[in-house]
Amino acid sequence: MAGPRPGARAEIQSLRERIEQHDHRYYVLDDPLISDAEYDQLLKQLIKLEEQHPEYQSAHSPTRRVGGRVAGGFAPVAHPVPMMSLANAMQADEVHEFDRRVREFAESNAPIEYTAEPKIDGLAVSLRFEHGWLARAATRGDGRTGEDITQNMRQVLGEDTRLHGKPPSLLEVRGEVFMKLADFERLNREQKKRDEKQFVNPRNAAAGSLRQLDPAITARRPLSYEIYAIGETSADKLPNRYPDLLEWIGDFGIPISKERRCVKGAEGCIEYYESLQTRRDNLAYEIDGVVYKVARRDWQHGLGATAKSPRWALAHKFPPAEMTTRVRAIDLQVGRTGAVTPVARLDPVFVGGVTVSNATLHNRAEIERLDVRVGDRVWLRRAGDVIPEIVRILPEERPKSARPFVFPDACPVCDTPIVYADDGVIARCSGGLFCPAQRKGLLRHFVSRKALDIEGCGERLIEELVDSGRVSEVADLYNLKQAELAELVLAEPDPDARTKSGKPLAARKVGKKVAAKLIRALDESRDTELPRFLFGLGIPLVGETTAETLALHFGDLDPIIAADQETLEQVPDIGPLVAKSIRTFFDQPHNRRVIERLRKVGLRWPAVTRHAPTDTALSGKKVVITGTLSAPRPEIKKTLQALGAVVSAQVSKNTDYLLAGENPGSKATKAEELGVPLLTEAEYRKICAAAGVDAA
Repeated sequence: MAGPRPGARAEIQSLRERIEQHDHRYYVLDDPLISDAEYDQLLKQLIKLEEQHPEYQSAHSPTRRVGGRVAGGFAPVAHPVPMMSLANAMQADEVHEFDRRVREFAESNAPIEYTAEPKIDGLAVSLRFEHGWLARAATRGDGRTGEDITQNMRQVLGEDTRLHGKPPSLLEVRGEVFMKLADFERLNREQKKRDEKQFVNPRNAAAGSLRQLDPAITARRPLSYEIYAIGETSADKLPNRYPDLLEWIGDFGIPISKERRCVKGAEGCIEYYESLQTRRDNLAYEIDGVVYKVARRDWQHGLGATAKSPRWALAHKFPPAEMTTRVRAIDLQVGRTGAVTPVARLDPVFVGGVTVSNATLHNRAEIERLDVRVGDRVWLRRAGDVIPEIVRILPEERPKSARPFVFPDACPVCDTPIVYADDGVIARCSGGLFCPAQRKGLLRHFVSRKALDIEGCGERLIEELVDSGRVSEVADLYNLKQAELAELVLAEPDPDARTKSGKPLAARKVGKKVAAKLIRALDESRDTELPRFLFGLGIPLVGETTAETLALHFGDLDPIIAADQETLEQVPDIGPLVAKSIRTFFDQPHNRRVIERLRKVGLRWPAVTRHAPTDTALSGKKVVITGTLSAPRPEIKKTLQALGAVVSAQVSKNTDYLLAGENPGSKATKAEELGVPLLTEAEYRKICAAAGVDAA
């Protein structure tokens, strides 16, 4: 018979020590160094090794205990009924195996009834009520001994420290204390204002708040709780079905989960899991999975428990939303508008259901706030479809060689100066129409419907034109030849895309008809309007409304190019940031050169003359449009401008009227807060009639 594998004993001991350290950080200090998923992986490794080498098993192993030891700041509390942890499953086949074991015990081929409920990510507590009053509250601790947090829990319960109705003289219940997402965000904002530590996630915030030595601090923290189990009780008879037991507990005014459901068999469990996973981001609190429990309590007793977990319950975990990983590099990406965004390159890690190797760092201020450096180990978070983000660093694991990241002064792509807006937070490349990194995005923007509106010039065509070197700036579009376009081959962007018959989609030629149509659209776009042209240039912070405002104020392009920042700031609705962005754009020689090239290839527009009555009720008034009206919004906007009004996109203290249709939304709320008068569509039409202007 083969002996123990060499090194197995040392490996088991090393894993036990690492898990002990992480237990202490999680349960005692509320400051974990690794995610739950990484902890589960370590525990599974240890369980497997101990099964392979039973000669090294120990009653003191973390696989036979629930959690961490009691901290020194609270009195210890013994749990007469142990507070056990749950066995975990990550895959559907593990749920089927759990169900198989239960059916085997029940000697039944019929589907087993289970209760399925969310696994709230919080702190497990025990609440002991005597004669209806809260007598003691305790944390789970190591499952047998917890910490006395009675005074703190009274702050959480407030006036609900007494049960409703006629409870038994002794009733101990178990549940989870947690912090709702909205409360967590508000708490972190308040912590930031006070220049105090911000919490990584709601679970840490809840645990740290509940385990304060000063109950007054707990009283200021917004904590919630729900109950999911019973401990000791003096009740003579309890409902045999677990769902009925929860209802019985709820009748005393104790919160129980509204998301719990009764399901049948493994398939019913998995169906609930998938349903809750799709709704996960809409819940008021964070969950990290689903808990399945055998509904019959007599079967629960019969199934019993291991040293650590009940055999009648299973926690089915969601793919981890948080993991730790290492930052290998910090690169800078340049977007269509020239925004320079730092991106962390990471050791690949599975989080939120996908493998992640990059995470945005947003801007220079975010890098400084996190103090993230190349080589740092970091907490990475991805919930739902949210872009992965670094939540915090682990300073304990920072290499000595790590140095602060320094933003460059020049664009990493075109080497033109980087300019900063918003108090130095937002970095932008000033290369504009010249910068290669902005080229494809600017071309897509230039041909878009609200800009030059060049039909047929889609994303795949632009990709091919730029990649093949045929187009390096927007003016090159107007030098394209129909025959050349017709022969262009556009690759299928998705290699896995299929036809209806299942065949891979092949690359295709543009073809003569499409090429002719595109050349026609390019020719027609040479005759444009100044607001469209200005918007199409992609000047940072200059949207459709601002472009129209500039055109109406200056009348032509050359006066805009010549205007200094002070002159630009005198234009309605243009502040210092927008004025500086416009001035910076036109100060770049290569941007002016591209504009001249566009003029040479035939782009032209009529000068804008403002013919507006001077005596209408809306002359010189700033108007914002919102809600659903009887005519398209662009047409109403033109009519308002014909009445002499200045149409803005956002409600502010300078707004004179809000023209509101049906379902006006948040703009109406803001207008009410600022005291901005509402203009109904009927009133708007009366003004049009009085001025002799046709209402749109």
